[in-house]
Amino acid sequence: MISSVASRLSDPVTYSRGLHLALPLALVAVWLYIDRTHWYLPAALAVPVGLIPATRLAEGLQAQLFLIHREHGGPQRSITAARSVDRSDRWRTVLWLEVRLGLSAILLETCVPVVLLTRDLVRAATGSLPAHDAIIRIMHPHWWFGLLIPLTIALLGIVVIGLGDLVTAAARTLLAPSAAQRLRALEESTEQLLQHNRIARELHDSIGHALTAAVLQAGAARATGDPEFTERALTAIEDTGRAALEDLDRVLLVLREPHRPIHERPTLADAERLFEAARSAGATVDAVVIGPLHRIPGPVSREGYRILQEAITNAMRHAGRVPIEVRVLSGPDRLDLDIANELIGPISAGVGTGLHGIRERAELLGGSVRLGAEDGRWQVRVELPIQVRR
Repeated sequence: MISSVASRLSDPVTYSRGLHLALPLALVAVWLYIDRTHWYLPAALAVPVGLIPATRLAEGLQAQLFLIHREHGGPQRSITAARSVDRSDRWRTVLWLEVRLGLSAILLETCVPVVLLTRDLVRAATGSLPAHDAIIRIMHPHWWFGLLIPLTIALLGIVVIGLGDLVTAAARTLLAPSAAQRLRALEESTEQLLQHNRIARELHDSIGHALTAAVLQAGAARATGDPEFTERALTAIEDTGRAALEDLDRVLLVLREPHRPIHERPTLADAERLFEAARSAGATVDAVVIGPLHRIPGPVSREGYRILQEAITNAMRHAGRVPIEVRVLSGPDRLDLDIANELIGPISAGVGTGLHGIRERAELLGGSVRLGAEDGRWQVRVELPIQVRR
């Protein structure tokens, strides 16, 4: 126990908590020594003060600074620093002020006698006569009274440690985030995570598709040596790069302005441009579109475009310039996307980032994904529920 007390006494947080307890003493000490009869008036004054919304913010900042300054910032802090938003917050703040005043009064009433006792022991050890307000009357001073001084200092430290732990526990209970604040923080954290995942998918799908198409187009142009084909390939690379830069600007706009939604992202109505880009890279794309694409809701249409883009990019990246069959069926209540290509070589184990992104997009929309090898072909089948616009 002695080593534990010594360790706590060497901890700076012990003294910051003691300072936090001492801050209200300017009010408590003055009032108690002026009028002990009406000792309850500071506690009564705490009620209207605690009902002020800004009081909770001020008290929370003090508690974070003095009581739990080692905790990391952010919504995970055990003590919040925010204005009162409802009746529960205001009355918990009132109770906190009462507890803080009470513990400060206990600190005052406990520490003052201990300090006076220490003074008396020092006087006795040095041979001085006792003071008129001495706690104990030592009529025969002797040096060995000095041996008791460390005990009174340790007692003072134990009092500060104990009251500091009590005020910290009270703060973590009464100044803790309310259920509404915790829910709001959780929603903000979840929304931020979803936004980051969406940005990662956008960058992977758009930039990855553009780079894959550009690499295949450049390789095909170099292999053929045909100036006319090379000219067409360079034009296709230029168009693909320009489209990728537009996509990149839209994604970076989200990072610069996180509360602004992404506008003008490509939809399934732009699927033909996607097919032409793949064809210009040397792939053979046999696309069949059944049903009106313009009636598909915007979120489903945009995510459907990205799913097509990633599936075609995956086929071009891993199978080369093989025939790719694409079937888009827009039904009354469902969108079906089927993409298939011949398998070239063995299939690598696991599912890559792109295919994982396809699954994430489909699941966010309540759809399903089936992918894998079948009859010598790699197939991606996606079903997305839709509510057709009338």
